Amino acid sequence: MSIFSYLSQKKSDKGFGLLALIDPDKKNDLKLDLIISRINNSPFDAILVGGSQIQDNLFEKRISYIKSNTSLPLLSFPGSSNQISKQIESILYLNLISGRNPKYLIEEQVKGAHKINKLNIETIPTAYILLDGGNSTSVTEVSSTNPLKMDDKDYILAHALAGQFMGNKLVYFDCGSGAEKSMKMELLRYVSENIEIPIIVGGGIKTYENAKEYYLNGSSFIVIGNALEDDNFEF
Repeated sequence: MSIFSYLSQKKSDKGFGLLALIDPDKKNDLKLDLIISRINNSPFDAILVGGSQIQDNLFEKRISYIKSNTSLPLLSFPGSSNQISKQIESILYLNLISGRNPKYLIEEQVKGAHKINKLNIETIPTAYILLDGGNSTSVTEVSSTNPLKMDDKDYILAHALAGQFMGNKLVYFDCGSGAEKSMKMELLRYVSENIEIPIIVGGGIKTYENAKEYYLNGSSFIVIGNALEDDNFEF
C-alpha cells in the first residue's frame, strides 16, 4: 500500500489523520528521544521529517535514528532538495504557491527530480500555502516570501483552487514553526466547502482537542510539531 493510500485509509477510519513533525536539526538532538517517545505514545498515524534549514551534516544520521525507534511511516517534508533522503520512501512534493519566489515554485523541484526518480520515492504533490501566524517564521525567512493574511478569504481560496487545478493531491495550510496563531476556523470552513482535495493544517496546534476541532471544521490531516518539543506537552 502506498503512503498516500495509507493516510487516506486512516482518514476514512478515524475521520482525520494525525501527523507528527520532527525537525531533524541539531537544535533537537538533546530532545530527540523524548520527542520520539511522545509520538510513539500518542495517536499519531505518521511522521513528517524536515525543516526550513539543517545546520550540519547529520541529517541522514538523525533520520536513521528516528526510523529505528518508531514503527510509524515516515514522510519527507523537505525544506529544500537537499533534504531528499534515500531512507524515506514517500515525500510531500511541495509547491510553495503562496509565494512568488521561483526557487520554491519550481527550482528546488527540478533540482531534486532525478534523485527522487532514481530512488523511486513516492511523491504526494502538495500545494503549500503559508499563512500569517502573527510572527516571523523560519519558512518566511528562508523562502523570502510573505505569508497570506488570513482575513482575505477569497484570495486564499483562489490559491487553494489553483493548487487543486494544477493536480495537487493535498493542500497544506501552515502558519509556520512557532506560530503565535493557528489557521482561523472560519477560514478553514470556507476553504473546505469550496475545494475537493484534502486539507492539511499545521502551525500553532498543541493539543488533541485542538486537532479534533480542526477536523470538525474541515481539515483531513492535522500536524503537531513544536508542541512535541515543549516541556509541558500533554496529549
